[in-house]
Amino acid sequence: MDVPEAGSVGPGGLARLRTAIRDLWEELSASERTVAQYLASAPAEQIMFASAQQLGTASGTSNATVVRALQHLGYAGLPALKRELAADFTASQAPDVRLKQRISHVGQDLESIWGDVFDEALERIEQARRLTGTKSFQRAVEALASAREVLCYGVAACEVGARHLALSLGRLGRRSRFSGATGFAFADDLLPLSQGDAVVVFQPARHLHELTVLVERARAVGAAVVLITDELGETLGDRVDAVLTAPHTPTGNTNESLTGLLVADALLLAMTTLDETRAVEHSHQLTALRERLVPPHR
Repeated sequence: MDVPEAGSVGPGGLARLRTAIRDLWEELSASERTVAQYLASAPAEQIMFASAQQLGTASGTSNATVVRALQHLGYAGLPALKRELAADFTASQAPDVRLKQRISHVGQDLESIWGDVFDEALERIEQARRLTGTKSFQRAVEALASAREVLCYGVAACEVGARHLALSLGRLGRRSRFSGATGFAFADDLLPLSQGDAVVVFQPARHLHELTVLVERARAVGAAVVLITDELGETLGDRVDAVLTAPHTPTGNTNESLTGLLVADALLLAMTTLDETRAVEHSHQLTALRERLVPPHR
């Protein structure tokens, strides 16, 4: 099969896509080949900002066929392909240029804008649900359930999920704290970490030096580590107790914290069901304290 050259994005993601199509062409069904031909010829920016439904319509197939074709080509799903293309895009274009192209693609059609955001959110959520196995989730819950204290760590956009988990664990009667520190300031948050604690790290892709130090400190003192990530599972997977997948946004159209917050909510619900009595009692105490803090009516 001749794969056409297309798109203005760097060669990494596109090269892998075209190689996969060439190598696996004979294994694809007729409809999947139609999808593959379209993907190989479409501009990379167009694929990045399209939903599975839109790609299905453009290729004359369906969203289900698009997903199947990508899986047969070795991708976890459309977000995985978008992520590789976005990495090329980020490396080859300045931030202001990327923003202009993103605005140009979206346009001013309010119906399209509404649909694009929800389509990408659904894709990320579905991939997060599919890529995290029950065993990984169980290991994460067990680590938190047996912890003396839970340290929730997240920097920048990841701070939202980490703060949410730390606050909500406290409301369930679990000792927890948040840290978003970097550099020398982070040492003060690492110092109290001890045996029997657990650490939950929210970090989608960039391997910060702080993560290396945090994991090493946890291992040295005997604390469990749960990693909520998109791309760092392979890098740190053998050094942590559980990896939960939270795909990040390939386009910037949806909030980076979206899937991390959902993973945190799943952990919180599991913790609630494991000790319902404690959760109910602390909820009652929280309500009573809030009532006392409300000024009396004059």
